[in-house]
Amino acid sequence: MSDPAHYVADDIDRLIIGELQANGRAQWADIAERVSVSAPTVVRRGQALLASGAVRVGLLPNPVSQVPGRLTDIRLVCDPGRHLDVAEAMVAIPEIRFLASVTGPFDLIGELAYPRDLSEQVKLIERIQQIPGVHRCTTNPHMHTYKWSQRWLRQTMGDALPQASNQPPTCDPSHMDDVDLRMIEVMRADGRVSVRKVAAQLDLNESTVRRRLDTMLEHGCVQVMTLVSAKAVGYEAEILLDVEVEPQRLNEVAALLAENDGVRYIAASLSSPTLFCEMVLPDAERVFTFLTEELAHMDGVQRWQAGSELLTFKRGFLESPWWREAVGRD
Repeated sequence: MSDPAHYVADDIDRLIIGELQANGRAQWADIAERVSVSAPTVVRRGQALLASGAVRVGLLPNPVSQVPGRLTDIRLVCDPGRHLDVAEAMVAIPEIRFLASVTGPFDLIGELAYPRDLSEQVKLIERIQQIPGVHRCTTNPHMHTYKWSQRWLRQTMGDALPQASNQPPTCDPSHMDDVDLRMIEVMRADGRVSVRKVAAQLDLNESTVRRRLDTMLEHGCVQVMTLVSAKAVGYEAEILLDVEVEPQRLNEVAALLAENDGVRYIAASLSSPTLFCEMVLPDAERVFTFLTEELAHMDGVQRWQAGSELLTFKRGFLESPWWREAVGRD
């Protein structure tokens, strides 16, 4: 795999990525038709994007279906010089949905899928606190998720890219069984793997695999996520925000934030009337414009704290393919 930090996507690449963000399992021929580029070019470009590590497509479980519980953000202060060691250990924990190194008072900020059982929650937090190099660990459960989106490239590509859903996935996992979970594990790292290969690996009928996959996608129990290195497509700023809001205006402010294509995720926190918000923007000037001309003028916003994502280790339970090479930990 080449270094995705040095992969520079052009407009054709961005169109292909946008289609993959809308549907990571879309056939190359269908993408070629939608973007009006020849099929051989789309195949060559698409495969190069995947091989570079700048783009990765995975089939990922909804947190509710994978770990019956609730998401919480988790924030770590690490001993000096140890945050990469801690991050590597955190990446290996299945319940970690998202993890990034950040600027500001914390070294690492992530999201954790809490199990419902209180004793299991205690064991999980204790396991994290005992990772060598962890100095301090705090958690804050998310009470409601407002937005879960992959449409941020539309900021610069506009209507040339298809709409992608802003809605967080919902799922009643009661219909899922061991076969479904085995399918998810096979497809987790390669969401574009063919139904035929999955069926052969699990010794199942192709029609059975296709039917079960369609059911899980329809019910929101899994989602096909396209991870994209923001820097590879020319986006320089990935920001995490804690937005403190007047309690009676929490939903109103969340709705306004959700209208911004750059906002990737919004959730309400338990500990205070605060919105935990992740966004990706083209550059630092756009961050400044958003903070001073948009966020600062939203009725109900009292204050905020922002930090830059320096390196993303994991997203949607899927390890980012570029982080190890970026810091020489292959």
